[in-house]
Amino acid sequence: MLREIKNLVAFLTIVPLGMDQDYLRDTAKYMPLFPLVGVLTGSLAGLLAWLLSYVLPDLIIGVLTLGFILLITGLHHTDGLLDFGDGVMYQGPAEKKIEIMHDQQTGAGGLSLGLVTLLTTAFCIAELKRSLIIQSLVVSEVLAKLAMVLGAWLGSSAHEGMNTPFVNSMHGEHRRLRLAVAFTISLGIVLPLLRIAGFVAIVSAFISSLIMVDVSQRHFRGVTGDVFGAMNEIIRMVSLITILVAVKWV
Repeated sequence: MLREIKNLVAFLTIVPLGMDQDYLRDTAKYMPLFPLVGVLTGSLAGLLAWLLSYVLPDLIIGVLTLGFILLITGLHHTDGLLDFGDGVMYQGPAEKKIEIMHDQQTGAGGLSLGLVTLLTTAFCIAELKRSLIIQSLVVSEVLAKLAMVLGAWLGSSAHEGMNTPFVNSMHGEHRRLRLAVAFTISLGIVLPLLRIAGFVAIVSAFISSLIMVDVSQRHFRGVTGDVFGAMNEIIRMVSLITILVAVKWV
């Protein structure tokens, strides 16, 4: 169990724990625990933002905190976001779209989606109140990881690749139980931290995840590793926007 958890954290972050030879199998097997890694990344980012809030302007805090999140996750999800944008914008068959996503160059679609998503995320972090900044970043990271679990559970594998073990795992034995575990963990973290605002964020993350899976099924005939990465980045942004709105109006 400890080995699998170590592989899970090492796969999703740059924490130098080292990955065993069977890291991909272990990570896929324990995918329902993804939200727990969100607690780790969100807590570290939140603590950094809270400390910076005493010495720096809000906008600088937003940019630096997002930079820290991207750094600690190794920019893997950001790369998927850019590839996802290129694939969706390309006009052609699903096979060609996936080929475009694997291209090393970033096109206008990926650049535009990346800029909008990352800038909006940074601005949202900048707008968070000091008293809620740690809780909000933990919640947004937890829901970003939950979105990937939901994507693997709902979507089919678009092609044979790194996405395949995760999709197969979430479609295998005890399929409903595995999703229930991920949701239970997420609810147990999000609701105590932000209460009604947290519940609204969960709903918005769930709806946004459904939309992204639908887009992926139509464009790529399934989900890919890049789709998972894009879901992580976009759902983080959506969650933060929702939290800002909910805190203001609830």
